This record gives sequence, C-alpha cells and structure tokens, in this order.
Amino acid sequence: MRSRALPAMGISVVALAIATSFAGTASAAGSDVQASHKGSAVAIGGADATCFSNLAGDTGTAISSQNFEDSFDAYDNSGADDFKLKKACTVKSIQVPGQYFGAAPSPAESETVTFYKDKKGKPGKVVKSKTVAGTDSGGSFDIKLGKVKLKKGKYWVGVVANLDFGAGSQWGWENTSTQKGKPAMWQNPGDGFGSGCTKWSNMQTCLGGVAPGPDFMFSLTK
Repeated sequence: MRSRALPAMGISVVALAIATSFAGTASAAGSDVQASHKGSAVAIGGADATCFSNLAGDTGTAISSQNFEDSFDAYDNSGADDFKLKKACTVKSIQVPGQYFGAAPSPAESETVTFYKDKKGKPGKVVKSKTVAGTDSGGSFDIKLGKVKLKKGKYWVGVVANLDFGAGSQWGWENTSTQKGKPAMWQNPGDGFGSGCTKWSNMQTCLGGVAPGPDFMFSLTK
C-alpha cells in the first residue's frame, strides 16, 4: 500500500496496522518509521447513551489528523466525518479509536474536537470547537466535552491531535470500512504532503487509495 510522505523528515500521512482494534495490540508503520503499542478499551455506554456511533469495520489503517509545531505548519492536516441526528442530543464525550506511529511515540498534548454544520455534503460553519486533554489509551481517546447541544440534523465532527513531530511521533485516526452518510473528508491546507487537498476533499480520492475505508471511527455519547 502506498503512503504519501516526505522521506527527509519521515512524516507520513498513514499508519498501517498489522493487527489492531479499539482495545488491542497494534503494529504501525509509516513510510520509514515503525512503532508498536498496546491500547486499552475506552468504555462507552449502551445504545441509550449514544447520540451516534460508527465503531464497526476497523480497516487496520489510521490516517493522520494532526496539528504539528510551527516549523512543520505545512503538514498540519485534519480529518472530519459526518453524522445525522434524528433528534436533538447533548454530546458530553467522543470516543475516537486511533494510534501513534513514529520512531519514539509520545502522547498528544491535547485534542481539538470541532463540530461543523453540513454544507452541501462537506463541513461548513463551525458549531462548536473545544481543545481538551482526553483520556489516552495508546492513541485511542475518550474526550470529555462538557455539554455540546446539537439540534436534529446533519453535522460533521473533526478530531485533531495536538502533537509536535519533534516529540517523536504522529497520530492517526482509525479508518473504517463501514460508511454512514457521506464519505469522510480530509484536508492539508499547506499541502506539505503534496496531495493537492488544501480544502476539504473526499479522503479516499484525496489520498490515492491510502485510505482503504470511506469513514473514520468514532462514537458520540451523552
């Protein structure tokens, strides 16, 4: 499988897991770095405590969604996925399966979670954005958001790890083969990865087959 990267810096847009799950052991590799980690389960409630969930169909691939230090701003990138609420829901937390990859993985300083309105099948106006240091289980996050009140309708959610590449690692958001709604979107405004996707674009089209699944894995709980 092909990954987009800058060999001199070793920054890669994808982590390939040989065997991975929300609660398991993963072996991840970028284009020229390799790391392994053990994750632990992030507990979530039952269906009555869930606003929306797409945790099935893990492809074993994590796609970069990260805010780097200033010197690597060209590589700042973000992923987002859509969801539909059949009724109003107050989101109190988000569970995000992911993994670290790099020469010496280190945890993210925090995570930025952004909710967007849907605009013609893409992320539109920001509804709410919060930066929080969530519970980190080997790259899988349980992020407490306080109370984000959302009305019935279509939305997008983006999750970005705030992590310096100089600290020795990258973070990837786990990809799923189970599509709900529109395909996930991805953007790299500075085009450091050379994908040409400087604005929100279809993740799979954007990354040239690197992303085997159309969506990201996440669950919104109340």
